[in-house]
Amino acid sequence: MFEVVVLFVLVVAAWYARPFFFKSKIANQSTCSNKLKVPEDSVLRRHFLTHLQSEIESALFARPTDSVLQRHYDSLVTAELENRLAK
Repeated sequence: MFEVVVLFVLVVAAWYARPFFFKSKIANQSTCSNKLKVPEDSVLRRHFLTHLQSEIESALFARPTDSVLQRHYDSLVTAELENRLAK
């Protein structure tokens, strides 16, 4: 029984220490994703922005059916798109 408690404490400690050990990998991924190059061609730019918007929407919840909630959802997607493009 004592071994089970010690194992549980070690698992919980490892779970909370996880961000400390993987921080460098996460930081490297964020610096790579910050370097977005928007194409200069109008067609490629449109496809790039559409793809980026679909990535953002796939990470969010489903689009609401209520018109007020749709406006909020659209503004949330637009704000996230502008944040990604600004980095």
